Amino acid sequence: MNPLQAQELAADHRIDITAETCPMTFVRTRLALDRMEKGQTLLVRLRGEEPRRNVPRTAGEQGHAVLAQQDLPDGTMLLLLRKG
Repeated sequence: MNPLQAQELAADHRIDITAETCPMTFVRTRLALDRMEKGQTLLVRLRGEEPRRNVPRTAGEQGHAVLAQQDLPDGTMLLLLRKG
């Protein structure tokens, strides 16, 4: 099991935003983060080039940590965030 898979199993919260488009991808991510306690982790599954660039960047700008990113064979990406 790679490290992201191990962290994925231990994520405190998970959201799937593969059906969303920007800017709703980060809106949904931010809403999830807003409901979490500081230090908790959120696993985000997303799709598309724009969300791949914008969600991690914007999360970092808002004080959250990007712990891991992994591209999957189905064209989606897993993004593990820690609420700051």
